[in-house]
Amino acid sequence: MRTIELTYPHTLGFEELPETVCAIGFFDGIHSGHQQVIQTAVDEAKNKGMESAVITFHPHPLVVLKKGTEHVQYITPMKEKQELLQQLQVDRLYIIKFNQELSKLSPQTFIDHFIIGLNIKHLVGGFDYSFGHKGQGNMENMDEFTRGQFSYTTIDKVLSNDEKISSTRIRKLLQSGLVEEANRLLGHPLKFSGTVIKGAQRGRELGYPTANLELHKEALLPKPGIYAVCVIYKNEVYEGMASIGTNPTFTADRKDLSVEVNIFDYSNDLYGEELQIEWHRYIREEVKFDSAEALIAQIELDEKNIRNYFSE
Repeated sequence: MRTIELTYPHTLGFEELPETVCAIGFFDGIHSGHQQVIQTAVDEAKNKGMESAVITFHPHPLVVLKKGTEHVQYITPMKEKQELLQQLQVDRLYIIKFNQELSKLSPQTFIDHFIIGLNIKHLVGGFDYSFGHKGQGNMENMDEFTRGQFSYTTIDKVLSNDEKISSTRIRKLLQSGLVEEANRLLGHPLKFSGTVIKGAQRGRELGYPTANLELHKEALLPKPGIYAVCVIYKNEVYEGMASIGTNPTFTADRKDLSVEVNIFDYSNDLYGEELQIEWHRYIREEVKFDSAEALIAQIELDEKNIRNYFSE
């Protein structure tokens, strides 16, 4: 998959671009609803003998349009978004920088520049996709802007239990620790990467060495607590348990969250390495223990429960 970052105005030459079928949207999470939009574009591209493409945006429009919003945390940071799109067999990814200038474009200018101008012959969007200044363009009035240069398909909302699958719904589930339900709506496990950094090394003293992860600030963490996770390192998958929290047994006044992972049956040095974490089940909340011995007893029980979960 070829990734191309664009700002307005872009300088790509129309004659150098292949005819494409393109899915368009922000696509945070690449959830089951998003996948239907993207898969429709990929399938249509194969039918037409064209390349498939996805147009997405960065940063989130809220960062630009809502005062006081410095950054947004994403269900799928860009690296994970790119990996998922690659798995869906998308040929090219256009990442358009969302800024004040872009937000003020008329719907027609946006279409002329980023759809017709990118040689897109068929566009696929969700029923609620809008574009142009104040979202004046949408899939319902798209006919007004095509200039007869491209056709389009609108994908209706995708439901689960009679409720629309949406990034907002998934965010709420993650904030409640309901990772399994969130993963079901996503159609894949929540996953993001981090670099292993040196921590207090208390886990090693307790008999459960942990990898302390420095995460990208844009990654949306699920609710603090203990989780069953899979760790992907150098294309190998390991089971393990992760903690999101402040280590209250040892640090009473700490407020910033840390992420620590104990990888089952693995003991090699990982400092400086990048790990990907898949979040599978919320096990329990983080609590303060009266002693290290009580904490160790609970960790042993957590490990047993998580190993049983993965063996089910």
